[in-house]
Formats: sequence, C-alpha cells, structure tokens
Amino acid sequence: MTKPLQGIRVLEMGQLIAGPFAGKMLAEFGAQVTKVEPPVTGDPLRKWRLLHEGTSVWWAAQSRNKESLTLDLRSPEGQDVIRKLVADSDVLIENFRPGTLEGWGLGWDELHARNPGLIMLRVSGYGQTGPYRDRPGFGVVAEAMGGLRHLSGEPGRTPVRVGISIGDSLSALHGVIGILLALRHRDQNGGEGQMIDVALYESVFNMMESLLPEYSTFGTVRQPAGSSLPGIAPSNAYRCSDGKYALIAGNGDSIFRRLMDLIGRRDLGEDPALAQNDGRVKSVERIDAAIAEWTSTQTLENVLAALNEARIPAGKIYDVADIADDPHYRARDMILETQLPDGTPVKVPGVVPKLSATPGTVDTLAPTLGEHTDTVLGRIGIDTQTRDAWRARGII
Repeated sequence: MTKPLQGIRVLEMGQLIAGPFAGKMLAEFGAQVTKVEPPVTGDPLRKWRLLHEGTSVWWAAQSRNKESLTLDLRSPEGQDVIRKLVADSDVLIENFRPGTLEGWGLGWDELHARNPGLIMLRVSGYGQTGPYRDRPGFGVVAEAMGGLRHLSGEPGRTPVRVGISIGDSLSALHGVIGILLALRHRDQNGGEGQMIDVALYESVFNMMESLLPEYSTFGTVRQPAGSSLPGIAPSNAYRCSDGKYALIAGNGDSIFRRLMDLIGRRDLGEDPALAQNDGRVKSVERIDAAIAEWTSTQTLENVLAALNEARIPAGKIYDVADIADDPHYRARDMILETQLPDGTPVKVPGVVPKLSATPGTVDTLAPTLGEHTDTVLGRIGIDTQTRDAWRARGII
C-alpha cells in the first residue's frame, strides 16, 4: 500500500515536542524522517517523564518510524553533513531559538540556495520576526501569552495549566498543515519551496475562538469558568450519587428539551424564554441546579445510560486507565500494542487522522540513539574510515 507521503524525505532537527511531534505525524503517513540528535545525550525527551532502562517511555510514541542520526551541529563537519542531507531533502524541521541555524551557516537563505525545492518548518516561541523573536520560549509560556492559561481553572483561583504540553502539540499540528500546504504549492509551482514560520503563542491564540471579537465589540474580557462553558448552556460537569461526574452537553435547542423531559423538568423545557441558547444563558444557574439535582440521585452509570437513550451528548471524565480499557478506543485501533527496545511490551496511541484509502501506520520502533548514523552517512557518501574518525572525536 502506498502512503500519501511516501517518497518525501524529512530532516528533523527539532528537539523535545513541537518539531518532533510534527515529524512523527509525517512519518506515520509514509515520509522518511531522519532525526538529528546530539551525540551521547540525544534528544532531551529521552530523559523526560517516566524512564524504562534509562529511556523515557514517551520516546516510544514520539519517535516511532524515524531514523536516528547522531551529529554535533556545532562542528564544521556536522554542519557540512546537514548541507549534504538538505540537498536531497524535501522538508527540514527545526525548533531552535531564532538565529541559531544562521549562526551555524544553516539558515533559510543558505539552505534554500542549496535546494530551491526545500520546505523549511521553523517552530519557535514568538516567531522569526517581531520584538520578542529572541526571547526563549516554551509551550507553557506560549499557553499563557496565547490566552489559554488565563481561562484555565476556577474563578478567583490561580490559573492552572492543561495537563499536557498543549502549546507545543498545537504548534506541531499547525506546522504539519503548513508543510502539506507548501508541498501542494511546490507541486503547482515548478518545485518552489518555502519557509514556514510557526510561533507557539500564535498556535495557541488561533484556538481562542471568540475571545478577541468579544473583547473588540463589547470590551468583554473572558474569565475562567471552571467546568462550565460560558455563553453556551447547559454544558457542565455534574456530580452523581457515587461521587463521579457526568459531563453533559445539553446546549442544542431540541437536545435541551429532551434533557428537561428526562429529568422531570418539562416546565423548563417548554419555557419560551429558554427555547434558544441566549435565553438559557441568562438562566444557566437555575438550569444547572435542576440538572445537578437529578444527577445527585443516581449513579454515573445510570445517568449515562439514561442520557444515551434520550440521545443527549454526555460522557464520563476519563483517566488513562479508562482510556486503556475502553472498547471503542480498541475498536478504532487507538491503543496499539508495541514494545520497547528490550522487548518489554508497551501501549502507545494509535494513528490519526483515519484515512480510508491510505491510512497511517506504525512500522518501526522508536530508534535507539544513533541507530541509523552509519546508514544515513553512508547514503551521502561518508566512508567508514571517516565515520570512525568522527566517532572518535565525538562528532557523531
């Protein structure tokens, strides 16, 4: 089966999350992704979170389907290897601080001149231009600047972070979109490549829905609202008799009427003032109280069964144990059984999005550090004697 990105050669020079997550997605759909890592230490992600035999199990998900090339990018030899690899690459991914590659003689102008068809994804905290370009930027800071952190948590309390590195992952997704658009442009314009400038804070800000138009129109600064969805009602988490929470989204007009019928509050469902969302928002506390009164008398299982029967969107709040055991996740191949380098079984997330004709797959395990160094260097004509000398000097 031919994958949609088969034949596309990607050089991944990013570290940690944003750049490598973009590379992971491209690799799952057929791109040949060669990951460049520092000798000895490798990508810092190898040591993040929980480790097995000295390597993060996160690595098994983030770096599957990739080759690992160890290379000292600060050395002239390492920089020359990048130039040779770029000459035969379709895409280069990097997420260094702006100016880093230019300092190594590997900036966009130099690499584009060497390979006019090259597509270069540059991910950074604040972008390649603007007054903040030289500031160090991590995803957590971008989440704050992009407006997400202000909205997270309970009113009047310290803003909390989303429990994952969402700013980095959102930037990776924007980067993948940019790469696919640039590949399409290249196909239509005589092989012309281009540079893609993705800023972490902009990727977060792009998700902020009506935040800016509401402020510019009404002067409204949206505030954190806990588990509710401000301006859309009813949508909240409601405590059940067993102490668990049901997330109920009864905010469609007809859905709201069915929900009120179900909980024995037809008076609310038939109230003309509550027929549409704007009216319900004005009475959201009264509506939430009615729903909470109903859920408090029943277990989560009974609540969800009744809501499903009534065709009302609802669900439990999953933790990872729920995810790992869920039959729907398994039926859609979202829990993949694979293994770590020593053969230890490990479960990793499946591949998305789902394509009917050319689905993505996991074909190879995440590489050990430098596993493909000799193979990659051999492809560009670096002989064994030179590789041995470089290895002795710590260049590879």
